[in-house]
Amino acid sequence: MMEKLLKDNYGLFINGEFVAASDGATFDTFSPATGEKLASVAEATKDDVDRAVAAAWKAFESWKNVDKASRAEILLKIADIIDENKERLAKIESLDNGKPIRETMAVDIPFAADHFRYFAGAIRTEEDSANLLNNDTLSLVLREPIGVVGQIVPWNFPFLMAAWKLAPVLASGCCSVFKTSSSTPLSVIVLAELIKDVLPAGVFNVISGAGSKSGQYILDHPGFRKLAFTGSTEIGCSVAKAAADRLIPATLELGGKSANIFFPDCDFDMAIDGVQLGILFNQGQVCCAGSRVFVHEDIYDKFVAAAVEQFNKVKVGDPLDMNTQMGSQVNAKQVQQIQSCVDAAVKGGAKIACGGSSYTEGELAKGAFYKPTLLVDVTNDMEVAREEIFGPVAVVIKFKTEEEVIAMANDSDYGLGGGVWTKDLNRALRVSRAIETGRVWVNTYNAIPAGAPFGGYKTSGIGRETHKVILEHYTQMKNIIINLSEKPSGFYPKK
Repeated sequence: MMEKLLKDNYGLFINGEFVAASDGATFDTFSPATGEKLASVAEATKDDVDRAVAAAWKAFESWKNVDKASRAEILLKIADIIDENKERLAKIESLDNGKPIRETMAVDIPFAADHFRYFAGAIRTEEDSANLLNNDTLSLVLREPIGVVGQIVPWNFPFLMAAWKLAPVLASGCCSVFKTSSSTPLSVIVLAELIKDVLPAGVFNVISGAGSKSGQYILDHPGFRKLAFTGSTEIGCSVAKAAADRLIPATLELGGKSANIFFPDCDFDMAIDGVQLGILFNQGQVCCAGSRVFVHEDIYDKFVAAAVEQFNKVKVGDPLDMNTQMGSQVNAKQVQQIQSCVDAAVKGGAKIACGGSSYTEGELAKGAFYKPTLLVDVTNDMEVAREEIFGPVAVVIKFKTEEEVIAMANDSDYGLGGGVWTKDLNRALRVSRAIETGRVWVNTYNAIPAGAPFGGYKTSGIGRETHKVILEHYTQMKNIIINLSEKPSGFYPKK
């Protein structure tokens, strides 16, 4: 089956062609669920990044002048191609990342296609402006593409994040040098294969390899007019510094430690579903995961008991099985990191209500699988409640009042996501507005549709994606002042 899905070897995608790395270097990618090798992928050198940037700038000379309607048609074609290859792309994403295919089939791939369609429409609604400032002065305001953009995506949503980055770049008339994660490079490379004849050569280039190598080459390269990064806050700081050193803008979608708040009047069945949506989706490897679960004291005991029961029922297993509800973590290293966080929490006084370990027996022991985990007896000042774990681990914290839970929710360096569960609309709006975070879900969690702006407050990032506002970040404003008077200024002596 895998022979039909994947090739044995993949090159870099530069100037519309797949090429080997300049030094011939490759790295291997493996299924985290089985440990099986999936493919060998080219490891980009500095020279390769140079070639990709040069190709992008050459392509930009003509691509920037392609009209909006034509660019929109190209985006719609890409969306159709994604839809036509949905099952294959979903399987590749599940194999490479470990996430269950029910998620890749229902979210990652179709949502990616929808983002291309959204921006195909959005770009046609964008209008330049003309303003008659006075009888003699006409001001034209135009948006022009910023140029060649360096884009870096993480391993947790390789394909969907690619759509979040690539769709607005193409819509705006920019060109991209796109860096995949070395842990999960395959779905984006296959996308490049599928759309190579739709885009002019050089408009979209794909670089693969380690972040410390090919990623750093992008950060160090003087040929970019903008950087766009999704990943950890730590690396995001490096991206921001690299952009600042060259006086170019950066869009950053970074880490989180989001609060998922449950009031006593919540719909209980929906709430128990919501705590799972918040922390088990994509095995908890979500930047906006609802990893801090705040539960009102009136329902705390009932809530914890019900949540533990449901967490223990979650079907963890083969990512390609449609019945699997939670797949594997991205690799064994991530499992070790999760376990280290749980162990430290227990040492600090937290108790494991369920889970708390990887699978050590049976088929799951061969892969990077971790049990759905709830930690109780946690206070908001513990490290486990403050630092991102990036796994299926939530801490449950009791609260008494609305004011108290708002204060605890805001007592964080992060501000990416959050959830409020209540039947009281006024309370929902009041708490949502009070939480210092870029997105709040009310009576749901982890919904990520196109057309709704996504991004963070505080150390969770800069800028917004998945909404037409991102087009402003990939363009720059030009003002043209036209003098309508037919007389000299009068500032200087007449002839």
